[in-house]
Amino acid sequence: MLVSINNLLFISMPGGSEWLLIVLAVLVLFGGRKIPEFMRGIGRGIREFNDAKNNVKKEIEDGINDKDNNTKQSTPSSQAH
Repeated sequence: MLVSINNLLFISMPGGSEWLLIVLAVLVLFGGRKIPEFMRGIGRGIREFNDAKNNVKKEIEDGINDKDNNTKQSTPSSQAH
């Protein structure tokens, strides 16, 4: 008998009532005043992650462009006789 893992563990994406319970639990645990600070911290973390990702991507692209420029300069396009 083949049973998917989701059916076996009864795990799936939360529906409307589950999201409501999650939001209420967060409100009870953190309180109304701490949630904006918490969300701000998450926003900063996401922004820093995206900045780091973009810096790595730029460095890789610059390295590829430098390699292409060095190979073009080292190979003579025409030789004078």
